[in-house]
Amino acid sequence: MAHRCMWAEGDPLMQDYHDNEWGIPNYDSRSLWEKLILDGFQAGLSWRTILYRRDGFRQAFEGFDPKVIAAYTADDVDRLMGNPRIIRARAKIEATIGNAKAYLAMAEAGDDFSEFVWSFTDGKPIVRTGGDIPSKTELSERMSKELKTKGFKFVGPVIVYAWMQAVGIVDDHDNDCFCRLRGEGSF
Repeated sequence: MAHRCMWAEGDPLMQDYHDNEWGIPNYDSRSLWEKLILDGFQAGLSWRTILYRRDGFRQAFEGFDPKVIAAYTADDVDRLMGNPRIIRARAKIEATIGNAKAYLAMAEAGDDFSEFVWSFTDGKPIVRTGGDIPSKTELSERMSKELKTKGFKFVGPVIVYAWMQAVGIVDDHDNDCFCRLRGEGSF
């Protein structure tokens, strides 16, 4: 049996997420943006809660299409506040709409979201070695600050670090996890 990170044991959905998604370098701008939004919704909650509601989020936010979400009105916010399949937090819903606008403004200015976030690591995953896994780093603080200057909300350094782990910007798999070093071409 393969060893995997302890947090993924005991729950089939968490295990599947760990084995097939978490920590795999993601270079798709729209997918990176969706995951950043979901990590923002996670603030104060467990990832398991978000993962079990991810399909509901995708349906409620119409496939996380930034063009559609950027056009949402107060009526859409009210509709989402009544949807039990998502986290009904007005500030997070409103931040999602604002983040769609920020994402589109970047694209309109010729600033590709994927290229922007990966530029912090020269396009390569950072493999963290040894010690306890931090909740934030100097890099997540810097990226958080830059995202905020571009108009993003719910992108504090702790959220950004969790997102960096999820999308493979940082490889934080346990040293003996079979998923470690996927971004380096080693399995």
